Amino acid sequence: MSDQQHPRRTPPTAASTYAVPVPSNDESTPLAAAAAEHVSLLQRASEVSRFERPVNTRVFVVANQKGGVGKTTTTVNIAAALALKGLRVLVVDLDPQGNTSTALNIPHAEGTPGVYEAIVDGTDLAELVKPCPDIPGLTVLPATIDLAGAEIELVSLVARESRLDRALQSYLKERAEAGDRFDYVLIDCPPSLGLLTVNAMVAGREVLIPIQCEYYALEGLGQLIRNIDLIRAHLNPKLEITTILLTMYDGRTRLSAGVAEEVRSHFGDKVISTPIPRSVRISEAPSYHQSVVTYDRTSSGALSYLEAAREIAMAGSRGSNR
Repeated sequence: MSDQQHPRRTPPTAASTYAVPVPSNDESTPLAAAAAEHVSLLQRASEVSRFERPVNTRVFVVANQKGGVGKTTTTVNIAAALALKGLRVLVVDLDPQGNTSTALNIPHAEGTPGVYEAIVDGTDLAELVKPCPDIPGLTVLPATIDLAGAEIELVSLVARESRLDRALQSYLKERAEAGDRFDYVLIDCPPSLGLLTVNAMVAGREVLIPIQCEYYALEGLGQLIRNIDLIRAHLNPKLEITTILLTMYDGRTRLSAGVAEEVRSHFGDKVISTPIPRSVRISEAPSYHQSVVTYDRTSSGALSYLEAAREIAMAGSRGSNR
């Protein structure tokens, strides 16, 4: 056969195989939407240098009986964000694991005086609280492993459900009379509904519930709400669920979007509008004894927590709950 019958084909080159990608203006993709949201959060975080003080001290209980939903992470980062914006914040670490104390760089080795001495021995909080070395305006009542036995010891004590409330209210009044009142108190609860969590809910006025954007996170929510209703009916009529925060949100999955939609349909405007994304920076920060808002302030996790804190502060400055 001749070359005229079967002409030779030129081997493909890199230029003929790969086309130059054309920039897309489509913001409907998850990646583009995330980038746009990041820019928006960065702008909002830089616009406000100080949050307005609430009319009165707001006492939040950060609670969810399910473990691993972001209670401690939320407590640490909301507290840090509020303090970095000029507010006075007290964090009460009520979890025997002491992870909140670790993240805020507060010593809490076994035998260190802390919340155990406050609720079991009745020690004045002024002798126990420690300033956070990295964040001005942030004070911590640390937890140690000694707190693990407090559940049993509290059973035989007088007014076992309200011992934290008495200690906390006395300290807050003392600070207010000295002209140095706290703006916010955040109580980090253990992942259970035992006496420590009951003490937190008796001491608190508002409940902040972090909800992981996964199916299992919704299963125990009804029981938590029923327990809050019982505490409101019998021990603390002032307690109210005011804030829901969606955590570990992944905008690329239908599951996260579905859980978020279901939570918003049930709780309405109590849900913080900005969810907290899954973030490597959020996971890394505690290993450096930091919150993510001090570890990497421009990361998506830090900006989301700053925006969540801004929403909480806006509700407080209006003198009304969410």
